Amino acid sequence: MQNPSTMIKPELSSRNVLMFLIPSILGILLFMAPVSQNEGFTIPVAVFSKMILAALGEHSGFVVTVIIVLSAVFSTLACVFKPDWLMRNSFLSSLFIVSPVWFAVRIIGAVFVFMSYQVIGPELIVGKDTGRFIFSELLPTLLAVFLFAGMFLPLLTNFGLLEMFGAMLSRIMRPLFRLPGRSAVDCATSWLGDGSVAILMSSKQYEQGFYTEREAAVVGTTFSAVSISFSLVVIAQVGLEHMFVPFYLTVCLAGFIAAVIVPRLPPLSWKKDVLVNGEEKPSENDELPIGENVFKHGFNMAVHRASGVTSLRNVCKEGLHNAMDMLFGVLPIVMAIGTLALIVAEHTQFFAIIGMPFVPLLELLHIPEAAAASQTMVIGFADMFLPAILAADINSELTRFVVAALSVSQLIYMSEVGALLLGSRIPIKLWEMVLIFLLRTLVTLPVIAGVAHIIF
Repeated sequence: MQNPSTMIKPELSSRNVLMFLIPSILGILLFMAPVSQNEGFTIPVAVFSKMILAALGEHSGFVVTVIIVLSAVFSTLACVFKPDWLMRNSFLSSLFIVSPVWFAVRIIGAVFVFMSYQVIGPELIVGKDTGRFIFSELLPTLLAVFLFAGMFLPLLTNFGLLEMFGAMLSRIMRPLFRLPGRSAVDCATSWLGDGSVAILMSSKQYEQGFYTEREAAVVGTTFSAVSISFSLVVIAQVGLEHMFVPFYLTVCLAGFIAAVIVPRLPPLSWKKDVLVNGEEKPSENDELPIGENVFKHGFNMAVHRASGVTSLRNVCKEGLHNAMDMLFGVLPIVMAIGTLALIVAEHTQFFAIIGMPFVPLLELLHIPEAAAASQTMVIGFADMFLPAILAADINSELTRFVVAALSVSQLIYMSEVGALLLGSRIPIKLWEMVLIFLLRTLVTLPVIAGVAHIIF
């Protein structure tokens, strides 16, 4: 059977080439070009998001509250009263008609955000380490990131850049990670900027039929890492900022090994290689046509994709829909699930108890103060920063190093990444995230401990 990609003969007109080059270069500059700041490297999207946040100032909390409450109100209208004006609008109906479970989550999120905004109700919910932490520290940042990144995400996805990367990097990504080459863009965006942007990008790629169920789940749970700048915050919390370079190299090594191993294990290996519509993805999509080099093939694929863009108005409309989808769909989930996870972490011994089985493993790996370290092993599932906070009182530098590196390598935490995954279209369930979190812990811990013993 002939490779369909060999039949792509794009018209290399000036219009099509420029339609690929200009938006794609803008996308690279916004989402992947590293920008040096006082706290480390970031990307322009993150810089502009901070500018939006600074412009909103103390009003950011009010804006977040209004969005989450409106999400609950319109979801109630759509799911209970079903007015014609809402049901006839395809975008509004897709945004606000949700399952009973997610409807309940949006209502809980609205209640929590109103309580946190007004600082009323039990301390359990509105405490500075639970509801108010999510409300004041996380949601305003996500608001700015979703608003800006959602609007400009089509620059990466609609004009051929991913087709170019897909052709050039498939021979690396396929053998190592069993992923298409275009997934390297998600990884680079996350590594340099923000994991939430990578999740947004992965979700849209799945919805548009470029990722299968398995590929979307693997990218979302494996490559949506925290940025370099936030990694610096973590290592500073445990008093080892002078060791940032070996720390981050250790995180990269552990993350690479986990990315190779964990997707080959259940539950990720159980995911089907089918597209969002249930059809199988053609296996020949990434093959290189005979007689073409990788760059030429990638360029042809990119120009072909760009030539299909006939209305910039529709592209802008899609960007607006992206932002609205994340703001009204995901912010309530982060507020509800993030707050509940932190309540469990801060006010119960649940994570300390389930971390006790790690004591023998830590002792086997010769980690000092194994009992204290075990309490940090699982609590990172609630929030990635909690292990570093608990580890700050541990005397052993080696142990603090291990805890900090592991917390970043575990990657899934419910106060942000986990809630974002659940709120996205990526086909991943809560119990699957728990299992993936534990697998990443078991895979990366020996690697990090081995490097730590070499360093210390």
